[in-house]
Amino acid sequence: MPRDIPVGNGSMLVTFDRKYQIRDIYYPYVGKENHTIGHPCRMGIWVEGQFSWLGDEWQTTLRYKEDTLVTDVKARNDRLKIELQIYDTVDFHLNIFVKEIVVRNLEGRDREVRLFFNHDFHICENEVGDTAYYDPDTRAIIHYKSQRYFLINCCDPNKCGIDHFATGIKEVHGAEGTWRDAEDGVLSGNPITQGSVDSALGINLQIQAYGENVAHYWIAAGTRYSEVVKLNKDIWEKTPEELIRRTENYWKLWVNKEMFNFYDLPRHLVSFFKRSLLIIRTQIDNNGAIIAANDFDIVQFGRDTYSYMWPRDGALVANALIKSGYMDATKRFFQFCADVISKDGYLLHKYNPDRSFASSWHPWLKDDKKSLPIQEDGIALVIWALWNHYDEFRDIEFVKPLYRNLIVNAAEFMVKFRDEETGLPLNSYDLWEERYGVHTFTVSAVIAGLRAAGEFARAFGEYKHSDKYHDTADKMKDALVAHFYHKGEGRFARMGKRTEKGYELDMTVDASLFGLTAFGVFSPEVPMIGSTMDAVKERLRIKTPVGGIARYTNDYYHQVSRDIERVPGNPWFICTLWLAEYEIMHAKNLAELNNTLPILEWVVDKSLLSGVLAEQVDPYTGAPLSVSPLTWSHAAFVTTLMKYMEKREKLILCPGCGNSAFYMHRHVQKPCSA
Repeated sequence: MPRDIPVGNGSMLVTFDRKYQIRDIYYPYVGKENHTIGHPCRMGIWVEGQFSWLGDEWQTTLRYKEDTLVTDVKARNDRLKIELQIYDTVDFHLNIFVKEIVVRNLEGRDREVRLFFNHDFHICENEVGDTAYYDPDTRAIIHYKSQRYFLINCCDPNKCGIDHFATGIKEVHGAEGTWRDAEDGVLSGNPITQGSVDSALGINLQIQAYGENVAHYWIAAGTRYSEVVKLNKDIWEKTPEELIRRTENYWKLWVNKEMFNFYDLPRHLVSFFKRSLLIIRTQIDNNGAIIAANDFDIVQFGRDTYSYMWPRDGALVANALIKSGYMDATKRFFQFCADVISKDGYLLHKYNPDRSFASSWHPWLKDDKKSLPIQEDGIALVIWALWNHYDEFRDIEFVKPLYRNLIVNAAEFMVKFRDEETGLPLNSYDLWEERYGVHTFTVSAVIAGLRAAGEFARAFGEYKHSDKYHDTADKMKDALVAHFYHKGEGRFARMGKRTEKGYELDMTVDASLFGLTAFGVFSPEVPMIGSTMDAVKERLRIKTPVGGIARYTNDYYHQVSRDIERVPGNPWFICTLWLAEYEIMHAKNLAELNNTLPILEWVVDKSLLSGVLAEQVDPYTGAPLSVSPLTWSHAAFVTTLMKYMEKREKLILCPGCGNSAFYMHRHVQKPCSA
């Protein structure tokens, strides 16, 4: 089930599903540990002997407040005659998730309303040895295990502390949990339970006829009892309203810190650009890991998640942030890569946010020989993105300590990790993590990475290194044309397998062929690129009303249809936006440039109401498939919109001086004075 509204601060991440149930609580890293492992934490309402958990019975809209990571949730239940207005956030500074609930009485008489909250914790990602208890000193429920504590509390306008509580067992001996205990409007008051446990708490509100009242609820996360007690005291003293207000202000400042000239772009595209930046930030750990996605439901597909740092995904997301003017989060990402790179200069498949090596299906033994389980495009794109970071911010003091350990180390690896005869890279795994061989996307990335390393070496005055990296990249480019361009087909192959006679080519049309021009290896004007991208447009377009572009012909992942002619695969946001990027690069005038706007509109149209983008969508219904939000999807939108604005700047020329009539660069929004 998609995660419609994630909120977080880089250390604590809380996600909700479409039923407005909390499904994931990550702490102390974004992506590690998930203390609910996807189990729902419910919110319910009791009034006049009737009860309802928020879900299908409710008319619910899940949005964010504009330019913030504060939710704007509306829920109405006509049977109970109750309407809710709810705001959720994680404080930008403290590890406190806080919720404000405005309860409106739609009846013409005074009523008592009881709010109930259920917590299905699996602390440290398992339910063994948890404890839940009522703490009389704080009038709160506390869940803990080892060095993880979660204090849950409520307040109304007159008092702080809960009115009802219960702890109990779950998932053993047929016990469903204390959420069932709440459904009669009264909790048992059981003060402590250990093992596989859950809890429920409640608060009473008196609401006048057609009136409203307000309650607040929060979860404070810490590593010991004294820490969560201190956080509980902080929220009492600062008030929940202040935490929400200051966090709202912080994110408005964060997402509007750069002044871009958006020209006459439709307002909803600009708003979605900012929403994408904010959602990207929720998926980045403060210690540098850019996480692919934090939707735990994907565990049902292969008993694993996307809650890892892939170097390639991270580099492309970092590059989107760089183009948008965000320095600090990307600096932490590059430091992360410098910390985990091997002494031989390669990065492994993926990493946990604590810098440990993550789960992998890439073997160290291939055909009875040792084989590096790497995706070389990830190594190369980190260096490419780092050069873009330096080129944008000129932060030489940041780059200096990374030069030897990360840049030169990786560049030397890329130089050595080549076929001696052809000069092309050796076998590694493709960006889709499905095939082993030499891939056009990977070769393009390595060329870009070597060129970036060459620019760094030149900047540092190491001209022999610079010449070596550039020469290797040039020869690799020539070899790519010689071995991977199929003259009969008139386009590039997506991959090749080395044989004694050369390369056995795989001519499957793949959207990743955009990599040939995405990283500046080839100009989009080159006929070989034009014919290759024409094949992508023609053969991967989804020929249903949903539209979009598939990854490749007959894509099996979450496959919905076997009608390959009409549906070569599910439409992916990344792949569809790659087509827009290519069209932007290829545009000769404003009319051609504006022809790309319908693709951006398509992306917004296929997002969730909250603005969240999944990995892919159903080719017949447009419903989200796989994980959501996918960080890379949002980064692709940010990158594409930035490229649109950059290209528009180049196409609008001042008749007086011949230069760009407007400046898109951040902090400047003024016409040319010529």
